[in-house]
Amino acid sequence: MRSRSVVIGAAFAVVGLATLSSALYTVAETEQVIITQFGQPMGEAVTQAGLHLKMPFAQEANVFEKRWLEWNGNANQVPTRDKKYIGVQTYARWRIANPLLFFQRLRDERRAQSRLDDIIDGETRNVIASHDLIEVVRTTNRAFERAEEVEDIMEAESMRQIELGRDKITRLILEHVQHVVPDYGIELVDVQIQRVNYIESVQAKVFERMISERKRIADRHRSEGQGKSAEIRGKKERELKVIESEAYRKTQEIMGRGDAEAATIYADAYNRNRELYRFLKTMETYRSAIDKETWLVLSTTTDAFRYLQSQTAAGGNAAGGGKAGAKVR
Repeated sequence: MRSRSVVIGAAFAVVGLATLSSALYTVAETEQVIITQFGQPMGEAVTQAGLHLKMPFAQEANVFEKRWLEWNGNANQVPTRDKKYIGVQTYARWRIANPLLFFQRLRDERRAQSRLDDIIDGETRNVIASHDLIEVVRTTNRAFERAEEVEDIMEAESMRQIELGRDKITRLILEHVQHVVPDYGIELVDVQIQRVNYIESVQAKVFERMISERKRIADRHRSEGQGKSAEIRGKKERELKVIESEAYRKTQEIMGRGDAEAATIYADAYNRNRELYRFLKTMETYRSAIDKETWLVLSTTTDAFRYLQSQTAAGGNAAGGGKAGAKVR
């Protein structure tokens, strides 16, 4: 009997613990709870953090986030008003503002994300389709700082003045979405365009155009460089010719002064001792005109023959006088 009492007591304790566990639930600071009974919501949401009671086993606590949640959309192909097909990817931040309505309309966050896909993507498509591509790309009408910056933009209409710009377009999308999402217990705080790009079928042509544009700019810079190089080389050659001409002029002046000084020295030597001067000049002539293989036929009246005659006479070899010719080796 005693063991049966222990078993019964233990069974009641287990049932009591299970009942107490089912009757108690906690709400964190970042959570909000909807109590449902057999799938139907019972009253408003519980948002106060702490320990709370509910009917055990019959009621269930459905927990939802109180914090801001992120939504990241997929890239969608959207045609603009000027018939440019682009891929647009957006993101948004939202939270569950009315948990009861949210539970009644969507039940959980997964369905909420799916519903936001339809709403935000649809409004993004509608707004962008009503504006030109330049309105989605640019945010202000600032002037381009460099010519290359204009050439990098592949659309000729890029220089047009925008009316709204990217920021105001995202505000339009946000306003349109904010009129719809409250029906689902959702509050949307921000929508932004994360990426804008051409669709794949257009990207190849755009890249080809960009490559040809870059090549054109490179050829222009190369041509300008070659022109500048030719200008520098021409300037260098002109300066070189001026320097060479000036050097040649100075060289001629120096040579002229040297020749004048040499002539003065020769004249002074001639005036001092004419015979010695004539002898030296004759010897210089011999040195420059005669070598071992040279034959000379001299007249007896020339200075060269006279000096040779005097040298042979001094050596004891008599030379014939008068105008007889002589062959000397």
